[in-house]
Amino acid sequence: MIEMSEVHKTYPNGVVAVSGMNVKIEPGEFVYVVGPSGAGKSTFIKMMYREEKPSKGTIVVDGINLSSLRNTKVPLFRRNLGVVFQDFKLLPTLSVYENIAFAMEVIEKHPAEIKRRVMEVLELVGLKHKVRSMPNELSGGEQQRVSIARSIVNSPKVVIADEPTGNLDPETSWEIMNTLEEINKRGTTVVMATHNKDIVNNMKHRVIAIENGKIVRDEQRGEYGYEF
Repeated sequence: MIEMSEVHKTYPNGVVAVSGMNVKIEPGEFVYVVGPSGAGKSTFIKMMYREEKPSKGTIVVDGINLSSLRNTKVPLFRRNLGVVFQDFKLLPTLSVYENIAFAMEVIEKHPAEIKRRVMEVLELVGLKHKVRSMPNELSGGEQQRVSIARSIVNSPKVVIADEPTGNLDPETSWEIMNTLEEINKRGTTVVMATHNKDIVNNMKHRVIAIENGKIVRDEQRGEYGYEF
């Protein structure tokens, strides 16, 4: 599903973010990515959806070699991915329904299919009653659930979540995690960068720990392992 082979990333200012990384994530896995701030987690995550390109090495996602993928082909590649951000990135002038439907409209799905699927994912994230609400009328947790619904509306094989609970209170964070767990149980691969020790230690999954641009730990049903 996702495989990195001898991946390096050095930014133009000389900062080495990733150094000699090798990892394989199988279909249907749920993987936490942990480590100190500045360790290389964000670069690791961004390379999976081609927001960043490696300086050296090979990254293959769902059979597509991202290292050689033309920029013009990136939008097509991302149709099979769902990306969830810490700050939601909802379109403020669109309703909940319109925010989610937009992801299907851009790939020219039929209106009837859009309506059916949008209501389906809203039910999954528990927000059918908010279908006409605007983003500024929602709580942070509700906005994040809309973001998750948008990320899965096109039935992606992989959901990549970059600190999805980072701006949320503990109770809301657990709600978001339960949603991601349900998505994973339905067969979607989930890769999640997080600093949330309690979530990692209580909702057990594979843990990949990154320090100084290298994978220093890779454990099935692992723990967070940091005290800060």
